[in-house]
Amino acid sequence: MATDRMRIETGDITKLDVDAIVNAANTSLLGGGGVDGAIHRAAGPELLVECRGLGGCDTGDAKLTAGYRLPARHVIHTVGPVWKDGAHGEPEKLAACYRRSLKVAYDNGVRTVAFPAISTGFYRFPPERAAVIAVETVAAFLAEADAIESVVFCCFSAESADHHRRAFDANAGVDRDR
Repeated sequence: MATDRMRIETGDITKLDVDAIVNAANTSLLGGGGVDGAIHRAAGPELLVECRGLGGCDTGDAKLTAGYRLPARHVIHTVGPVWKDGAHGEPEKLAACYRRSLKVAYDNGVRTVAFPAISTGFYRFPPERAAVIAVETVAAFLAEADAIESVVFCCFSAESADHHRRAFDANAGVDRDR
């Protein structure tokens, strides 16, 4: 079962020792606030230099860089949608972020991946809806991709972790607590 390869952790994604962490980036990929700024600060200036050469990133797409000073060996940068009202393709674009990030991971031999709660901060995507989309999209991808061994939903707050737990429980229950 694919869902047994997913779990939730509460904490700082920049501290995780995984093959890749996912960065909830802006379209420039040149750093910003929230998790994006934290990842850029922890990775060091080399990350910014590499990102400058990537030419930005479209919403729903993903691009891979080295992790530099992070414990993670890679960073997968994805751009989530800005929430308007849910009627402008936001759910589909958010699902695309998770799918595309996992495809980039798969294509590059990444076996362990950690995601933040994409678009739920400054981009205002409702966190309960985002958690359901994240869990369902990742579970569907893992059902088809045995090469990815584990996915961590790294939640910065207990509230975010609770949203993910409820989404896990609705998705057949998984090994979720740490």
